[in-house]
Amino acid sequence: MDMNKSMGERKIDNRLILLTGATGYVGGRLLKILEQRNYNVRCMARKPEILSPKISSSTQVVQGDVLNINSLQSALKGVRVAYYLVHSMGSEESFEKNDRKAALNFGKIAKEAGVERIIYLGGLGNEDEELSPHLRSRQEVGNILLQSGVPLIEFRASIVIGSGSLSFQLIRSLVEKLPIMITPKWVQVSAQPIAIEDLVEYLEEALFLPDSGSRVYEIGGADQVSYADIMRTYGSCRNIAVRMIPVPFLSPYISSLWLGLITPLYARIGRKLIQSIVHSTVVRDESALKVFNIKPMGVNDAIRRAIDKEDKAFSETRWSDSISSSGKMLSWPSESYGSRLIDSRTVQTNMPPKVSFKPIQRIGGDTGWYAWNWLWKLRGFIDLLMGGVGMRRGRAHFEILRVGDTIDFWRVEEHDPNHLLRLTAEMILPGRAWLEFEVLGDELSSTIRQTAIFDPVGLFGLVYWYSLYPLHQLIFGGMLRGITKKALSSNTNT
Repeated sequence: MDMNKSMGERKIDNRLILLTGATGYVGGRLLKILEQRNYNVRCMARKPEILSPKISSSTQVVQGDVLNINSLQSALKGVRVAYYLVHSMGSEESFEKNDRKAALNFGKIAKEAGVERIIYLGGLGNEDEELSPHLRSRQEVGNILLQSGVPLIEFRASIVIGSGSLSFQLIRSLVEKLPIMITPKWVQVSAQPIAIEDLVEYLEEALFLPDSGSRVYEIGGADQVSYADIMRTYGSCRNIAVRMIPVPFLSPYISSLWLGLITPLYARIGRKLIQSIVHSTVVRDESALKVFNIKPMGVNDAIRRAIDKEDKAFSETRWSDSISSSGKMLSWPSESYGSRLIDSRTVQTNMPPKVSFKPIQRIGGDTGWYAWNWLWKLRGFIDLLMGGVGMRRGRAHFEILRVGDTIDFWRVEEHDPNHLLRLTAEMILPGRAWLEFEVLGDELSSTIRQTAIFDPVGLFGLVYWYSLYPLHQLIFGGMLRGITKKALSSNTNT
């Protein structure tokens, strides 16, 4: 059979496709393509309420967790092709253990459900070398899925270049913020970056491969380059001179802290990334170029496309919006870790809720927190040093919010425009924390209620809260006054 011909004549069929990882960077991009081309798609998510606002009416969403084997049965029922785009890079626990358990669960239930093909995205790396834990785990997951007995198409890719991708945001931040860079050895390691558009196209075309068992395909762009080369290319595209001073030291830990100060990466993700990119990730088997009708673009074109889309990318995905980027996604507390501590305060305004809520809608990111912003930044820096997310994630759009979006070291847990915004904390804390804004009223006046909730863990959690009590009076009181002042200012201007 002429495989290229058969793929070129493909027609969309009605096979039910399960997409895992749809809240992630690659999965979110793939979902949009599958929807635009009218595939029969079911998405599985731990928090369906986060994904539901982002999908079309024809897409199903079911609750499921690859670490909970019982939840997979209903998710995989009737599925013929399953995309496995799940990994635990952001997990604070042993991500290798979690990845192993997740793959075993998924493979077992997929086999029982009669799934005809699993399509998995792993990572490039020479198996004969001692790989980083992250790359080793990605390849181990592929082997586990293969052993399930379900035919497997595994793609192994290097750096992904696209607006909102981790690698692109890293490069952009370094080049645009540092006139001179001190660069460790890892910036000279070879890689073969692939544009997000090409990666998604490979994932889609894998649906139409003839049934010929399992295969591993190494995929990459047209160029083999180093991170230093990518930075120079980005600089050239933006007319920025890139100056580098190479140094023979900087451990992954020190490098990750340094990246956390300059880029959106935080320490835990930065360490795992650097541990991986110290290994060469280039394509050695080019069979994918012969099998698929794809001619991957080079680094220059990939970067230019990413730059062009960066300012228009709210409808696209960002790596930091993935729940796994923080390693946790908390729900509104149904029970307390200890004695729940609450700081709640209200203010009356002579403005309708729509006006009073507007500054709340824009909180965080470049807008800031309306009072004592330097203290918020200091808290973010401390969190970064502790291995947390810090304040570098910002927000996807200065005004539009969706459930699941990140706002600095918070994540949107609930959002009802002009009425409610609830944020859950993703900084490192001895407990759990939420920040809620509620606006009630009519066309003549409204009440703004601002509530901070903390569920402490043990004595240390209590000490943490009460030792910061004086600062909370400054920060929370100042924030509510700042929100009111901003609302009044915007109402006067209109």
